[in-house]
Amino acid sequence: MKYFAHETAVIDEGCQIGEGTKVWHFSHIMPNCTIGLSCNIGQNVVISPEVILGNNVKVQNNVSIYTGVICEDDVFLGPSMVFTNVMNPRSAIIRRDSYLKTIVKKGASIGANATIVCGHDIGRYAFIGAGAVVTKHVPDYALVVGNPARQIGWMSEYGHRLNFDENGVAECPESGQKYRMVDSGHALSVQIDSNE
Repeated sequence: MKYFAHETAVIDEGCQIGEGTKVWHFSHIMPNCTIGLSCNIGQNVVISPEVILGNNVKVQNNVSIYTGVICEDDVFLGPSMVFTNVMNPRSAIIRRDSYLKTIVKKGASIGANATIVCGHDIGRYAFIGAGAVVTKHVPDYALVVGNPARQIGWMSEYGHRLNFDENGVAECPESGQKYRMVDSGHALSVQIDSNE
C-alpha cells in the first residue's frame, strides 16, 4: 500500500486511494470510492459508496460524506460538517435512485458543523462559515455564513476576506494577489485581476 490506514479504519473493496493519503482511527471508506493523492481522512469519518475526493483534500474528524459528493483538489472539510444526498428523506421509503450530486470545487473550505444540502455546488475557493446551512449554489470566492447561509463577502485563495476599493480591486494581504469585481449584469463575481 502506498497510503496509510490506521488499524481501526475500514476500507471496503473497490476503493482507489492515492499515494501519501492517510486514513485515521475508526473511519470507514465504503465501496468504490476514489480518493486522490496526499489526502488526510480524520478520525471517525464516513465516506459513502462512490464518493470522489481529489488530491490534497483535508477531511477533519466526524465528517459524513454521502454518495453523490465530489470534492475537487485542495478542498477542506471542517470538523463534524455533513453533506446530505436526498431532499425529502423518509425512513420507510427507499430513495437510492434519487441521490442528488453536490460538487465542491477546487480550493473551497467548509467550516466546522456546516451542513451542505444536496444539489447545491460550492464554487472555487469559496469559504463556508462554521455552522452554516447551505441551501443554494455558492459562487467562486464567496464567503457565506448563517442558517440559511447568505453571502457576506469574498475571500482570496489564501483564505483572507477581500476589501475592494472604488475601482473594484482588492489585494490578498498574504499572497499579494489582486482580485477584480466583475458585474455580468445579473450577478457579481470575483476573478483574479488579469491586469497584473
